[in-house]
Amino acid sequence: MFKLFTKSFWDVVARLILRNKIAIILGVLIATGLLATQWKHMRFTYTEANLLPDDHPINIEYNDFLNIFGEEGNLIVLGVKDSTLFTIEKLNAWNKLSQSLKKAAEVETVVSIKDLQKLIKDNKKEQFVLEPFIKDSITSMKQIDVLQEELFEKYPFYDNFLFNKETKTVRTAIYLKKDIVNTPVRKDFVFQNLIPEIKAFEAQTHLDVRVSGMPYVRTLNAQNIVDEIGKFIGLALAVTSLIFFFFFRSLRATFISLVVVSFGVMWTFGIIGLLKYEITVLTALIPPLIIVIGIPNCIFLINKYQHEVKLHGNKVKSLQRVITKIGNATLMTNVTTASGFATFILTESQLLKEFGIVASLSILAIFILCLLIIPIIYTFLPYPKDRHLEHLNKRWIGGFVDWMERMVKQKRIAIYITSVALLILSIIGIFQIKISGSLIEDMSKKADFFQDIRFFEEEFNGIMPLEILVDTKRKKGVMKLSTLKRMEELEEVISETPSLSKPISVVSLVKYSKQAYYNGNPKYYQLPTSQEKNFIMTYAKNSSSEIDLLKNFVDSTGQYARITTFMKDIGTDKMERIEENLQNKVNKVFPKDKFDVTMTGKALVFQKGTKYLVKNLAISLSLAILLISIFMAYMFRSFRMIVISLIPNLLPLVVTAGLMGYLNVPIKPSTILVFSIAFGISVDDTIHFLAKYRQELQANHWKIKKSVYAALRETGVSMFYTSIVLFFGFLVFTFSSFGGTVALGALVSATLLFAMLSNLLLLPSLLLSLERSIANKQVLRQPTINIIPEENDDDENLDDSEE
Repeated sequence: MFKLFTKSFWDVVARLILRNKIAIILGVLIATGLLATQWKHMRFTYTEANLLPDDHPINIEYNDFLNIFGEEGNLIVLGVKDSTLFTIEKLNAWNKLSQSLKKAAEVETVVSIKDLQKLIKDNKKEQFVLEPFIKDSITSMKQIDVLQEELFEKYPFYDNFLFNKETKTVRTAIYLKKDIVNTPVRKDFVFQNLIPEIKAFEAQTHLDVRVSGMPYVRTLNAQNIVDEIGKFIGLALAVTSLIFFFFFRSLRATFISLVVVSFGVMWTFGIIGLLKYEITVLTALIPPLIIVIGIPNCIFLINKYQHEVKLHGNKVKSLQRVITKIGNATLMTNVTTASGFATFILTESQLLKEFGIVASLSILAIFILCLLIIPIIYTFLPYPKDRHLEHLNKRWIGGFVDWMERMVKQKRIAIYITSVALLILSIIGIFQIKISGSLIEDMSKKADFFQDIRFFEEEFNGIMPLEILVDTKRKKGVMKLSTLKRMEELEEVISETPSLSKPISVVSLVKYSKQAYYNGNPKYYQLPTSQEKNFIMTYAKNSSSEIDLLKNFVDSTGQYARITTFMKDIGTDKMERIEENLQNKVNKVFPKDKFDVTMTGKALVFQKGTKYLVKNLAISLSLAILLISIFMAYMFRSFRMIVISLIPNLLPLVVTAGLMGYLNVPIKPSTILVFSIAFGISVDDTIHFLAKYRQELQANHWKIKKSVYAALRETGVSMFYTSIVLFFGFLVFTFSSFGGTVALGALVSATLLFAMLSNLLLLPSLLLSLERSIANKQVLRQPTINIIPEENDDDENLDDSEE
């Protein structure tokens, strides 16, 4: 009954498409136009990818911190490591640059050498006052010598913040207004103000200025994503069309395929705009992905059309058969591919949900476009010429099919031994896989801003903020001497950690206040005693400038304090050890009944998010396997067939995971996608093969060997064609400047290549070896879904007038 329904359904679809050509083409154009109107809603992300659910405890802690102290990633730093900076002309130019940037509307404040203030005790007014190191412009080398002596020897408060006294590296800190950090205004400031002024300064002084800080890095990284979308779409179109032309030797067929996938790309952008999603490093991959996945659809449909034309020469009948016989199979394979992506929707990560929704909808959209556009265009074109059909008789393809058949016939034991050996080696490799939670690891290693990140890591121990929030559970609890001493103990551990920078907090300010109280003597840069604290606090309370300094490190109630440090780009393992070390100190120094101390910051949130995604990897892959297993069960109604179909598709995933371990490719947000994507695509070949195998069983009176070899010969060529297109299509991503995208492209390409060989060698071998247990199953005689209709099905002919 279902078989008849399926046949009649596709007959109806064929009639509707071929009899309503103009209306359908107009409908496609109108739909494309409507989706194009949604492109204006597309926007590029201005924040880091948040891999955790909104209600995750780590996210809640981070948001609590932001509510108290505001955006923490608003610092841009400029650095110069050049002894000639300390000359009159160049130092004045450096100070002038800082003052110029300070005038920008987007800047909250700039702290440079020119802005550094000495905290001076005013005995008459019993208050502290600020006195600049440089009152006006530098006029003599003597002033510079005095400045260097004071900075590098007398005022440890500024050490390792604006200069490195060991290497004499100097930097300027630019704090952007917190409300513009995650908006397009940030991009305008970086490209229209910051970069032009720095280039002008470099041209004037011949100094090399290094620039970094999360707002700057994120802006340039986002621009790289924008630039790569166009590059990838162009490369994907070029590579897949070249391969397509190599196979078909037809400019007409190649052009038609390019038209179809171009519409698919336009629809993808429309879907992103319609859903008002941001374009992230993941969603940016979808347009070229649709090209790579869409071309195999075109191959199946055009190959079938040319095969039918060569068989009987009736164009209309050929196009009808393309829809009725290939439409169902292509639908099933696109559904399984979309399912692999759709499993990400069920994760709790918003980033992955959006990727899964857009990718799965786009895959279904490209299927619809292929099915509608290709048959309709061919109705208006003349018959294919003989040279367009020559590829159907290529000798080298015949040789490849003969090799496969010979391997399955004569080398089955070798195939099994190789498969088991690969499985064992891969499992060993899997145990060597590491997890990476780095914010910058996937960024372009060749980009200037990446080299600048490494520069600041070497000179100042990193640029990625790590925040520690201290809740004293009572108002004005921060300024108690006991609290300050506890914070100092924790800061000592931070200072001793090689991967963390010198911490900045209220403790440093209080130490600086004591130094000022003792007339700037650096040996008094320490926390005051309880007696000294009373005198110093009297001065501090009378000093508005001191209160202004405190506001960045203590909240208005005096209940919360922050300790800010910056970390290098370190691996997850090192980060976990540092976190554990700091937590042990917190547990020891801060009693839980009196204090709540939490570690947070963008780098830590991202690292936790990566670990969270690893758990989601297992969930999404398990869901993909479950969904496709249910689908196979519904098609074949046989548990053994499910097992047989899964083995050749799971083995390539295990091999790829093993390769990741051996090649030291870590699990991270980009490589996590590999498995579900590859599984969803590779299982398409299995469906095609098994559907043809079942058809051959009926045609050959249930002779297993004859049916397996016939299915291998029939589907081997198409599987080879599509696998090659997919292999080189995903290989395009290796041209990316993002390490994660390169890894994704290389791993998916490798997995699909393994999957092709597995489906062409291991799958038929298993069918032959297990023939007794599956050969006579009634389920294979009457499947739930008849994917490929029988060749002897009657065609409902359309006369030429209906063309």
